[in-house]
Amino acid sequence: MKHTGNLLILALLFLVSCQQKAEQRGQSMYSFPEQTQSRWISFENPHGEKGKGGMENFGAKGHPQDSIGAGATRVLMDIKGSGVINRMWVTINDRSPEMLRSLRIDMYWDGESKPAVSAPFGDFFGVGLGRMTAFQNELFADPEGRSFVSFIQMPFKTGAKITLTNESDQPVSALFYDIDYLLTPWKKDNLYFHCYWNRDTATTPGVDYTILPDVSGKGRFLGTNIGVNANPAYGDSWWGEGEVKMYLDGDTKYPTLAGTGTEDYIGTAWGQGQFITRYSGCTIADSKNKQWAFYRYHIPDPIYFDSDCRVTIQQIGGAPKAQVIDLQKKGANLIPVTIHDGRTLHLIYKKDTVVNLAAIPYNGWTNFYRSDDVSSTAYFYLDQPTDDLPPLKPRAYRVYHLKAGKE
Repeated sequence: MKHTGNLLILALLFLVSCQQKAEQRGQSMYSFPEQTQSRWISFENPHGEKGKGGMENFGAKGHPQDSIGAGATRVLMDIKGSGVINRMWVTINDRSPEMLRSLRIDMYWDGESKPAVSAPFGDFFGVGLGRMTAFQNELFADPEGRSFVSFIQMPFKTGAKITLTNESDQPVSALFYDIDYLLTPWKKDNLYFHCYWNRDTATTPGVDYTILPDVSGKGRFLGTNIGVNANPAYGDSWWGEGEVKMYLDGDTKYPTLAGTGTEDYIGTAWGQGQFITRYSGCTIADSKNKQWAFYRYHIPDPIYFDSDCRVTIQQIGGAPKAQVIDLQKKGANLIPVTIHDGRTLHLIYKKDTVVNLAAIPYNGWTNFYRSDDVSSTAYFYLDQPTDDLPPLKPRAYRVYHLKAGKE
């Protein structure tokens, strides 16, 4: 009877919790926030001014699109006051991998001269490796493979500026966009949105790839999307055994948060096929071209930090031992890490040493450090409108060895 009573109490608590959450969702839908005004910015109302939308062509469709010349910068938003951006939608006529990496999106908060966001246009909107594919998750959407949508909330205290720069030698002849935001008072616990893009065209075996360099301040790591061009030197071996590590609040040699593998990090297992869910997924799983693009957004499982944060992922792959031995004989750049014989995981990694697998008595699945082309976009919030991270890498580095893919 006591056990039954406990179950009833737990059931009642669960129902109350569900009711409270439903009420909270309902109130956010039908309650009216004071001192709040809705605004859209587009070419039809470039400053989001009250009563000044669609003024061109006597109120008919007059300025839905514009262009960005080669080497030019287009200001998408530049306003004063406090508010929060809730949604952005953009589409362009040239959605090639080269253009998606050549366009640079920058976001500035509160009049700062250094952008909090500076990233390749496609990567920022969750399009990995410059390859368009239809998807929708909690933060981004590309409904039919022809547009770019962000649902990330971006508060600002005294002003917001967003620019799009065309660093290619070709014009973008058709640019459509709108930015949907609220003019609303700043809240003392608000954090500013930031973004950091990185790429290493040939990772160093034994050195973890950096998703987010050490950033100072109080904030929240929101998540990342990652693209991998797997190195053909490793044949058809699996590339995704690397563990994500998060160094928080003074961590040095070892992190507080450590994952168990790449596909594990995004919620799947035993390999990585294409799938889309709200908080994690794999938008590209192209074994023929050795390309994978995937994401994980820490919304139901927030990652907070008080003073600093750094995020990395190991570039580790795996294959049966005989296959790895063959790779060693062919001169592939690798460092053996472990062998799993079916029951025991044998630790064979020796720092600064490459063991000869043929001399190891164990047989089974063998993990090894490897070198691949990895790129990533990290999203995070910070208690200040600028950060101490390095600037975006030049266009030549961003477009190096891009594969054409397909829309």
